[in-house]
Amino acid sequence: MIEIKGLNKSFGDTQILHDIDVRFETGKVNLIIGQSGQGKSVLTKCIVGLHQPETGSIRYDGRDFTKLDRKEKKEVRTEIGMLFQGSALFDSLTVEENVMFPLTMFTKMSKKEKLDRVNFCLDRVNLEGKNALFPAECSGGMQKRVAIARAISMNPKYLFCDEPNSGLDPKTAIVIDNLIREITYEYDITTVVITHDMNSVIEIGDHVLFIHQGKGWWKGDRKSIITTDNKEILDFVYASDFMKEIRGSMQEKRK
Repeated sequence: MIEIKGLNKSFGDTQILHDIDVRFETGKVNLIIGQSGQGKSVLTKCIVGLHQPETGSIRYDGRDFTKLDRKEKKEVRTEIGMLFQGSALFDSLTVEENVMFPLTMFTKMSKKEKLDRVNFCLDRVNLEGKNALFPAECSGGMQKRVAIARAISMNPKYLFCDEPNSGLDPKTAIVIDNLIREITYEYDITTVVITHDMNSVIEIGDHVLFIHQGKGWWKGDRKSIITTDNKEILDFVYASDFMKEIRGSMQEKRK
């Protein structure tokens, strides 16, 4: 579990985050949503230690990350898996080498142990036998699955995903959503996903935090987000034609 209390972050005279209070549950897919420029990425960077907040606490299973020393923070980071928006694979490395990279950096595993772990992770994301391919030889969806395999290679307790469906067609996006959900449940991970994809919210949003004007404006799940009367989140959620159709259908059923 990751618990955040009273988090404030400013850059110069501009305050970006205002007294954020939120708890991300273990074994659930926790989503952070909101319009661009509202503080979602800044919040995530504070959580993983890339930004230092002025006030507030960030607790990883009771450990206050903001008060840990450098060595202790490094230990927590070894428990974190990251899935970046653009996959962030190394073009010059093969699929196998990309997935093995954090194992080489942060563990003392033997070559065989690392290879066994790589093969396990690739098999888990349905990329068995793709070890020798380079990222340029993989489709966008395959690259995302390689990135997921790399993110779980260290058997993380916490998984952060930044716009995992960015650039993917709807069918592939569903595959990635389902994979993130399956891995979260199977390995009991605390998963935090930043997304603008309302399909993802409806499909996998166990817990949703809506950031508006740098504040934790609304919290709920994928069911309550459809029925809320909060104006700001309604304006955000039903901006797309897809979501307008869902709302219209629900209103018809209530008549």
